Amino acid sequence: MLSRMTFVLAAIVPLTLAAVASAAEPEPFPAPSTKWQGFAKHDFKLGDLDATVVVPEKALPGRPWVWRGEFFGAFADADVALVKAGWHLAYLKTPDLFGSPKAVTKWEAFYAMMVKDYGMHKKPGLIGLSRGGLYCMNWAAAHPDQTLAVYLDNAVCDFKSWPGGVPKKLGTGKGSEAEWKKLLAAYEFKSDDEAIKYTLNPVDNLAPLAKAKIPLLLVYGDKDAVVPHAENSERVFDRYKVLGGPVERIVKPGQDHHPHGLKDVAPVVTFFTAALEPKK
Repeated sequence: MLSRMTFVLAAIVPLTLAAVASAAEPEPFPAPSTKWQGFAKHDFKLGDLDATVVVPEKALPGRPWVWRGEFFGAFADADVALVKAGWHLAYLKTPDLFGSPKAVTKWEAFYAMMVKDYGMHKKPGLIGLSRGGLYCMNWAAAHPDQTLAVYLDNAVCDFKSWPGGVPKKLGTGKGSEAEWKKLLAAYEFKSDDEAIKYTLNPVDNLAPLAKAKIPLLLVYGDKDAVVPHAENSERVFDRYKVLGGPVERIVKPGQDHHPHGLKDVAPVVTFFTAALEPKK
């Protein structure tokens, strides 16, 4: 009887282990793929939204990824360097939502798919370029336990500054009447006054990030006439330090809103790598 039971167990155990291994294997990203900067790029749909994932040749352990808030492919030197270093790069196209609660809800669906279906790291790094800062910082504030670190590049951190700005007498930047109207619709504000009284802009909602010790890297030009640094990045830097949050900055003297990024993107790669290592 014992030898028969041993035989049965010997037959069952490998099959069980194989099933567990199979269940744990992440799904492949949808085919077909194209090439982006020499890497496989997968474009697919999440409901009616366009999603993009760029796959490194050799992924780092734990499958870490960086998530672009807006403008996939624009000023992308740091993105390319990160993919070369083994990070996946992801983007969900949600234009004209300005990081509103609607945008965060759509991001939640994408996040769930990336982590559950594709086996990605539970804490993505976030890249907030210009208005992409609203998406990244609002996601981080809503989901600090699902955020690794945030890199902001001439980022909008207060929509009163942009697209509000001079046209709405809310800041010193150029602003945009047309984009302000889109923002009101995205947040379902009934009036300018309701938008002005809003208290969850990133500059006002840093406490959840600071409590979670989420690292911030701020890169900005000190002559930005579109997204003034004093109303956005610099305000975040000063307030985050007061809250005890880990933050560093690289200021580009004399630089306007464009060009974004750094000539040497090594500090960005180092920033995300350092944030990842204690959390493996």
